[in-house]
Amino acid sequence: MEWFTAPDYWLSRLVFQRALACVYLVAFLTAALQFRALIGERGMLPVPRFVERVPFRRAPSLFQLHYSDRFFAWSAWAGCAVSAALVAGLDSLLPLWGAMLLWLVPWALYLSIVNVGQTWYAFGWESLLLEVGFLAVFLGNDEVAPPVVVLFLLRWILFRVEFGAGLIKLRGDECWRKLTCLDHHHETQPMPGPLSWFFHHLPRPLHRVEVAANHVTQLVVPFLLFTPQPVATAAASLMIVTQLWLVLSGNFSWLNWITIVLALSAVRFPADPPPVPGAPLWYESVVLAVCALLLGLSYRPVRNLLSRRQVMNRSFDPLHLVNTYGAFGSVSRVRYEVVIEGTADESPREDADWREYEFRGKPGDPRRWPRQFAPYHLRLDWLMWFAALSPAYAGPWFGALVERLLENDRDTLRLLRRSPFPPDAPPRYVRARLFRYRYTSWRELRATGACWERTYVREYLPPTRLAGVARRPWARPGRPTGHGPGRPA
Repeated sequence: MEWFTAPDYWLSRLVFQRALACVYLVAFLTAALQFRALIGERGMLPVPRFVERVPFRRAPSLFQLHYSDRFFAWSAWAGCAVSAALVAGLDSLLPLWGAMLLWLVPWALYLSIVNVGQTWYAFGWESLLLEVGFLAVFLGNDEVAPPVVVLFLLRWILFRVEFGAGLIKLRGDECWRKLTCLDHHHETQPMPGPLSWFFHHLPRPLHRVEVAANHVTQLVVPFLLFTPQPVATAAASLMIVTQLWLVLSGNFSWLNWITIVLALSAVRFPADPPPVPGAPLWYESVVLAVCALLLGLSYRPVRNLLSRRQVMNRSFDPLHLVNTYGAFGSVSRVRYEVVIEGTADESPREDADWREYEFRGKPGDPRRWPRQFAPYHLRLDWLMWFAALSPAYAGPWFGALVERLLENDRDTLRLLRRSPFPPDAPPRYVRARLFRYRYTSWRELRATGACWERTYVREYLPPTRLAGVARRPWARPGRPTGHGPGRPA
């Protein structure tokens, strides 16, 4: 079938595949370096406990069949190795069926991780990576030209990512309609980056322009993806520029980068295609069958997209084949941070020697400037942002975090920037306090050198010792409210 392939997109496919493999590599590296404290056998939310109560059909995963920390580490590092091989172009050296199987490996491994990752992996970019990664299996290699239907479905994903994010904003917080959300967003976003302070202090009229431009990019430009070239390339390029702007303004894991990768698949690069034979019949049949399945599964995401009660970042099948996306349906006006402290004193009085734990990415010491971590994902730091919004978000894991800090657990402390206690002398008590954070002004920055100013609000967790962690009724009842680009499920 001559219509089946689009030879002019061979370079677009090559760039897309290598960039996607880079995102896979970051995702697996994040899993390999953080899993023991989060979901390991002695983690805050252990996988063995999860698979005991959740059947395979609801969360298909290799770790439903067997779990040990060693097996998980092997799987994560194997994912890193396969991803690195794909970055290097190993798939182009294999026959078509071998390349498809090679691309299937990181998808299956990462699906296994996400489906047992619980709240630590309940972010929209996890499902997005899986949905894009599954389509990449059927994109082919140098033996065939890129299939038109797969390229179309990649644009369909990009459309849902952008248009869904635009709709959730219009239907959500009124500040998006008033063009005022960026008066607060750079200060209250989950994890500010090194330039976020400067973005926050841009003139307010410029913030209005930014929001208006965002609405155009997310609500109008996505429709142009399905127009002839070069309009589709221009639309995708505009999305790439917008995403790079977001990369500069904050740390959003690989959300912006996977969106850029998707947009690259719609860009037609000016390069003469190499001669390739026609696609074999078995390949055409498999690709068309898969595409028909994915179009059928799109019904529920489309219905959600058109619903007035639109939800964001939801998977409708356990394989995460077709999902719904969205980001920042509401924006916090005030930033709160949970500050965790410990003391080795015999009595946890207010005048005891309380020492603060320092996290890698989330704000702590007002004088410490934020760093750039994305696309690497600091999962504990992100969940601490949710915990500050509502203790109900932290109910399943915060008590376990405190317990491991009281034990000076090595794997947990590796997630932090610095522990105030030596390895052989754990704290006797740990407490948590809630602070309000705000960016300093230019004058305050010059006078104090601090980019943050913080004010004590209330006690979040009373002083707790090891024997009393499980008995502390620290979490207030009530339902959390969704704010961020990825809501813990």
